[in-house]
Amino acid sequence: MKNKSRFIVMEESIIRDEKLLFTTVSYIMILVIFINLNFYFSPAIGTIASITYFLINGIFLGRAFFEKEDLFLRFMLGSLLLVTFLAMIAWMVMIIYNLDITRSILVLCIVTALASLLNKRKK
Repeated sequence: MKNKSRFIVMEESIIRDEKLLFTTVSYIMILVIFINLNFYFSPAIGTIASITYFLINGIFLGRAFFEKEDLFLRFMLGSLLLVTFLAMIAWMVMIIYNLDITRSILVLCIVTALASLLNKRKK
């Protein structure tokens, strides 16, 4: 058990998502991205929040759809699926109405809810 990689332990704790902790963290990252886009315009804040968002939701989707793959491939495929979901929902929002900062945040919230529900369903 001691030889377990930190990445495996991190993935397992994110997948368990006890008391929706990581789902809440994902929503907080969306709020940070929104505040940064409207007020601070800091690349450092945006990068850290975006990486955290992609890490959590990429692991959620990787676990939901690619459970039998190894850790790296599962994360990469989950991240690719996350980008695909973001693009599809952003396209739908753009068709319905113009895609601006507020609607971009709406897209992030929808994809976070979808990823969290898929992760909870897989348990």
